[in-house]
Amino acid sequence: MARYGMVIDTRKCVGCYACRVSCQMQNELPVEESFIKFYEKETGVFPNVKNEFIPVQCQHCDDAPCESVCPTKATYTTKDGIVLVEADKCIGCKYCMVACPYSARTQDHATGIVEKCRFCADLVAEGKQPACVTTCISNARIFGDLDDPNSEVSKAIVKLNAQPLRPDLGKSKIYYVR
Repeated sequence: MARYGMVIDTRKCVGCYACRVSCQMQNELPVEESFIKFYEKETGVFPNVKNEFIPVQCQHCDDAPCESVCPTKATYTTKDGIVLVEADKCIGCKYCMVACPYSARTQDHATGIVEKCRFCADLVAEGKQPACVTTCISNARIFGDLDDPNSEVSKAIVKLNAQPLRPDLGKSKIYYVR
């Protein structure tokens, strides 16, 4: 069984938001709601200034804190490591939203159900890539099987010395190159 993960190379990200828009379209989200948030970090001194765009979404944590606080077990981790929300079980208590150290969850205001990045599990089950990966114009995202040392994502983690966004918070399945 695969264990899916992603590398995001912020050196390549141009902040175009194509990943965010494709995610919104794939998940039928309204414009004001998104599973991907962008943080911008400016470094240097004029005229040598550099902007770094850091797209942040659910990190699909190992031992996900959102999962352990869910009173109805609506949040769960699949065998392939994707953290999902079972809408039928979600009571909208927002415990998971508070527990998420990445603020990566939103609540559908019409239904009250909490939603988040699903790594496009439906597309992945069909052998496709997540929408954010296929639409990235700068090829800043790599997705694949973390347990396969020959996969593109595993090779990128080693070659590019990719690290979790917040290693102090435990293991996650999204790695960043900065």
